[in-house]
Amino acid sequence: MLLIKNAKVYAPEYVGKKDLLVCGGKIECMEDKIEDFPIACEVIDAEERILTPGFIDQHVHVTGGGGEGSFHTRTPELQLSELVKGGITTVVGLLGTDGLTRSVENLYAKVQALCEEGVSAYMLTGAYGYPSPTITGEVDRDIMFVEKVLGVKLAISDHRAPNVTESELIQLASKTRTAGMLSGKPGIVVLHMGDADAGLSPVFEALEKSMIPIKIFRPTHVNRRKGLLEEGYQLLEKGGYIDLTCGISEDFCPGGCILEAKEKGIPTEHITISSDGHGSWSKYREDGSLLEIGVSSVDALREELLYMVHELDMKLEDALPYMTSHVAEALGLQGKKGTIQKGADADLLVWDNDLKLDSYIAGGKIFMQKEKIICKGTYEK
Repeated sequence: MLLIKNAKVYAPEYVGKKDLLVCGGKIECMEDKIEDFPIACEVIDAEERILTPGFIDQHVHVTGGGGEGSFHTRTPELQLSELVKGGITTVVGLLGTDGLTRSVENLYAKVQALCEEGVSAYMLTGAYGYPSPTITGEVDRDIMFVEKVLGVKLAISDHRAPNVTESELIQLASKTRTAGMLSGKPGIVVLHMGDADAGLSPVFEALEKSMIPIKIFRPTHVNRRKGLLEEGYQLLEKGGYIDLTCGISEDFCPGGCILEAKEKGIPTEHITISSDGHGSWSKYREDGSLLEIGVSSVDALREELLYMVHELDMKLEDALPYMTSHVAEALGLQGKKGTIQKGADADLLVWDNDLKLDSYIAGGKIFMQKEKIICKGTYEK
């Protein structure tokens, strides 16, 4: 058991100074004071420190991504300590451009490995291509029968996309939704959005010509250019979701986009932020040849939170939901992840008052304390 005392708790809303008891990986209770506890347990004194839920990063290439500049540009696998340093206690792994040298089976193995190492990990089946690569041979069977699979990944409006027809997009979304209903999962179609002028028009057309609920489509990288972002705002106004990527554009950082949406009177409860960690970023010449390539970091979520609070003057309780409770709701994990409340998973971060990460707790287990990582991945030194 673990007792955290005297913490300023953001759950993510600010609830005051509290003591927190963790038992069996869950939050057992939260009180103003927990005194004279009869059983010996580990104690963290969080006096003058902040306690928040752990981050949920729903877009990470846990097995590595890239490869668009040939084999030597394939990015490396994610290491557990990277999640710890970045404050990410729940991660969703997925594939990207490379659905050939990277497989969904390998992705599943990595997700299970991360779970065995102590964090919470889920995955999407599919990749950029269509028909989607799967474990069982069908997208809906993956969602139905593979516990960790929450939905499917697909690319649209991109020069690397498979250019699915409107009918194919509708059929994929319908199968995904039905499998989600049958399995009690979100059953989502996560759409990598590229720079093509088509933007979100395939989604709007699919919605117009079918009865698929708008929440099934989850476009990501929506902040990569102004026109696409404006279409994302339209999707929000209709009740849809959009995901903003950290570091994708200096002009359209996630925090700035959120403030703009608020100024326009657009609801932001369905906005989430992700890192695209371990995916490659790339720039291309007009003729389509590769100009520059690099790799993204999962630490981008933590850096974005600092930017939102310190540079954009957002209150901590206003910035946190976009990487905690909003993401939990979007993934069907509300009440379990992204919150500090009785019965929720004990995925917790302790910060100093300048938002320097002090301690990391996942499933009630301490992985980092006083800025020192004390529990690393299996083969990390």
